[in-house]
Amino acid sequence: MGRTFRIKVRMRRFRRQHPRVAFAIRSFMIFSATFGGAYGFVTGSRAENSGYDPHAFAIGASFLFALACLGLATLSMRLRFVNKRLRTLAAHNEALIDRNWELKEAEERARSLFEQQGDLIVLRDTSGRITFANEAYCALAGQTRSALVGTRFDFDVLEQGESARESNGTRIHDQKIATPIGARWIAWREGYVRVDAGQPAELQSVGRDVTDRTETERALSDARDQADAANRAKSRFLAMASHEIRTPLNGIIGMGGLLLDTTLTPEQATYARAVKTSGEALMALIEELLDYSKIEAGKLDLDQRPFALSTLVEEITELLAPRAQAKALEIAAYVDERLPLEVVGDAARLRQVLLNLAGNAIKFTSKGGVALIVEPGIWPNEISFLVRDTGIGIAAEAQQRIFREFEQADERVARTYGGTGLGLAISERIVKRMDGRITLTSEPGKGSTFEVAVPLPPSQAGAGQTQFPSPDLTGKSMLLVADGIEASLIARRLERWGGQTCMVADAAVAEALLPERSWHAVLIDRAIGPAVADHLGDAARAHALQRLVLLTSSSRHEKLSPAFTGFLVKPLRAASLAARLARTPEVASPDLAPEPPAASAGTAPSKGLSILVAEDNEINALLMHSLLTKLGHRVVIAVHGEAALESWLAASSAGTPYDLVLMDIQMPQLDGIEATKRIRAHEAASGSHHTPILALTANALVEDRYACFEAGMNGFLIKPLDREKLEEALAGLAASRHLAVPNLTRT
Repeated sequence: MGRTFRIKVRMRRFRRQHPRVAFAIRSFMIFSATFGGAYGFVTGSRAENSGYDPHAFAIGASFLFALACLGLATLSMRLRFVNKRLRTLAAHNEALIDRNWELKEAEERARSLFEQQGDLIVLRDTSGRITFANEAYCALAGQTRSALVGTRFDFDVLEQGESARESNGTRIHDQKIATPIGARWIAWREGYVRVDAGQPAELQSVGRDVTDRTETERALSDARDQADAANRAKSRFLAMASHEIRTPLNGIIGMGGLLLDTTLTPEQATYARAVKTSGEALMALIEELLDYSKIEAGKLDLDQRPFALSTLVEEITELLAPRAQAKALEIAAYVDERLPLEVVGDAARLRQVLLNLAGNAIKFTSKGGVALIVEPGIWPNEISFLVRDTGIGIAAEAQQRIFREFEQADERVARTYGGTGLGLAISERIVKRMDGRITLTSEPGKGSTFEVAVPLPPSQAGAGQTQFPSPDLTGKSMLLVADGIEASLIARRLERWGGQTCMVADAAVAEALLPERSWHAVLIDRAIGPAVADHLGDAARAHALQRLVLLTSSSRHEKLSPAFTGFLVKPLRAASLAARLARTPEVASPDLAPEPPAASAGTAPSKGLSILVAEDNEINALLMHSLLTKLGHRVVIAVHGEAALESWLAASSAGTPYDLVLMDIQMPQLDGIEATKRIRAHEAASGSHHTPILALTANALVEDRYACFEAGMNGFLIKPLDREKLEEALAGLAASRHLAVPNLTRT
């Protein structure tokens, strides 16, 4: 069968190559067959015994002719079919030729791409021999392609990076290899590909030179590590500097306070107050620098706890009231009653931001006042804090700059008012850390309004509770004789309670309005003048059920007119105002004589404590001794940790243990942490009484505070000492002989 096919193929090839010769041979064969048949027929028909029958011959000839026609027709149809097949094959052949041309071009382009691109491309068979390598690979290897193909050549690996595998099986890894031009980092992508059908798959490795990128990443990593180390060093330096500065500051501020408790001439008292004020200003600067350092290091942690919103805001205004009143300014707060009683957030950081904004408002305001308004924000659970003043204002071009570090509105402001330019930068960082925003609206000469909007969800415990029972003033007339920011906020609150409020600033106009109607209450600000306020109070006796006078804390103990039924101290607390207006007025007005001065905070408890103070600084030791002795306690001073431990052991052995130990943290020979650990270990071993230990530390970092608690301390006091908190701690301990002071830290 195969031989016959080969013969046919050769004959067809001969016909294609020699068509004329093939035509001549075909014509000769047809002519010979025709001539032979005709000649034989004629010769046979002429023979005598041939039996020639013309009729039969005609029938036979017709039949043969019909067969010949049928053969010709069949041959014609076959030729037509063959021609059609030939045309189809010719078209298909043209398409194959074009496709083959395209494949060759694609192969050339792919080869050119492999050769010209910078990536390394190498193919290896199952035995690891190179079957293909592009020019980049050959150039990096320093060999020709012919020298590489068929070998197991590979670069020496100096360092192997991490390896990973993709979902499609491709392996990705980095290598540092040795090359003739030096060490290079190559990022490889390796996977198996099938080059020819029926052949085993080959390992294709595509590498890219990433030496520059790797070196840059390593340089950035080293720089980041160095920056982290520098930040840690800076934090430790600031902590150490804070400790070293706080230690003498403790003596300066504490001794200044003790000096002011003695009998001084007016001039001496002025100098002593200046020393104490300067020390407190320096302390505030240290706190700002430490806060800025924490923010820069990313260590600003928020303490999410429930707190009373109105209490926080009113305490801020009361804390800043002496500073504002010293400049003849008003400061007032307004908390919208739609807000929840308790919210969840970091009260200490929020207080820090509002104190900074309100303190700046007081500093840059010479007349008028400052208002702290708290209202619902534009988003759910958002609360908006507005700090509004009537100060110098801020130019538009400086409103963004003042939120940068060490920046102020302009040099004139910096020279006139001072400051580091850190307060607003720290406040903005804190607000952003609380997922809030701080904005400024200001006009030079007309004042500024800072808005702090932070999310503060209501606490579950305070959900649905009201701050205080609001009085029902519906239909009741209220006369407010006052002027300024606080007066406008009081009028706003009275109107919210339903009162028909009439606010006038002129005493004569107010006196003329008194007979026009029956007033439920008349509120008179003593700032219009003591004599004028007393006269107006007398005039209101016949026209108002309640006659309230508004006082400042400095004028609280002055002799007041008996015409008044009560007084309120500015800045007003909303609960106090509500309680006064809801109270039934007395028929006879009480005598509002000056209240007796509060008992001195330094009054000693009924029975003093036995206190061991471990303090290596002589000035601070003297200060602690003086403070505690004035409070009526018995004090023993130890100059280092070893001495403190020995004194504690001796007192315990003698059966007269100390009631309290105040332990400095950084001391020679044995520091306060180790001394506390040894005391706690001895107590655990002997089962003796647990002695309360408070840390005396100038370190404000969180990790230092944690170290105190881990050592077994009950709390800590930060230098400079807050005298009131120290007295509070000692008073609670004297009453129960058990340390139960929840918050001894300075915020």
